[in-house]
Amino acid sequence: MLRLSPIITLSVCAVSLTLSCREAPAGVAVAAPGSGSNSATAESWVAGAHAGYNWQQGLAVFGFATDLQATHLSSSMSGGLTYRAPPNFIPPATDGAATTGLVDWYGTVRGVLGVANGPLMIYGTAGLAYGHVSLASHFSTAGLTLNSLVSEIKTGWVAGVGFEYLLLPNLSLGLLYQYVDLGGLNLAASSPPAFVTIAQTANTTGRFQAVMAGISWRFAPAGSAAPWGGAYAGIQGGGAWGNSASANYAGSVAVPSDVRLKRDVTLVGRRSDGLGVYAYKYLWSDAVYVGVLAQEVALIHPGAVVHDDLTGYLSVDYGLLNGR
Repeated sequence: MLRLSPIITLSVCAVSLTLSCREAPAGVAVAAPGSGSNSATAESWVAGAHAGYNWQQGLAVFGFATDLQATHLSSSMSGGLTYRAPPNFIPPATDGAATTGLVDWYGTVRGVLGVANGPLMIYGTAGLAYGHVSLASHFSTAGLTLNSLVSEIKTGWVAGVGFEYLLLPNLSLGLLYQYVDLGGLNLAASSPPAFVTIAQTANTTGRFQAVMAGISWRFAPAGSAAPWGGAYAGIQGGGAWGNSASANYAGSVAVPSDVRLKRDVTLVGRRSDGLGVYAYKYLWSDAVYVGVLAQEVALIHPGAVVHDDLTGYLSVDYGLLNGR
């Protein structure tokens, strides 16, 4: 609300009953805390090592493989805050929002089933995936700050396809595609209930794709009739993408609107939902304000009313009230 002089209060309220502003002294730019949302996906390098063992019967090749990779699959986002405020309102420099979902390493243990044709083997693979996933979020507005962090070693699944080509009897070059789902992380945080409250929620999926080229040293005996059989180990590297993340930031203001705190209350109009719009003074001030009465709001929009357990007085969250 705007603080209005006693002379012009009634005329202004007669043409502006939506109560889009908040109760504040005249000349002060009043705005709700920042709110908004954001999302991002990541791209990164990936590099690691692998090992496994195969059996070969005719053209069929089957076995198991394991690998471990480092990466920096970071879905980072910042900004995105908006304000219900006058056009000339400039957000404080301390306001901001930033969220990051990160996968920094992962590994797999997989079964392998393929078909060999001379020096070429094509295969499919699937199994267990595990890795480290973290989610961090920062939200600061209206002088309040939330910093949240969750981090877990997650387990999930992996599936993919690839091929290997024997460059030498004991040396092969390969290409592998993997789809990895480690499972997501979520966080939620809010400031303690007060006249100004802020909250944030965020999530990251832990799902991504990777393509890697690798080289393997194979330990099959020279001249073996099953060149793809036996143990092998090697290194690989490539790129990964995915691990999408999103965040929501919200702020609300609860203005003291309890009728027990007001005097000289005069009805000046009604909102479209039937709520009365009043001119009044607070008990401790001679300034004239325009607003609603919390007791009336509680009857129509109870979710927009905040009860102070310490004092017993009621306040109105105008963000929720005007958002209806």
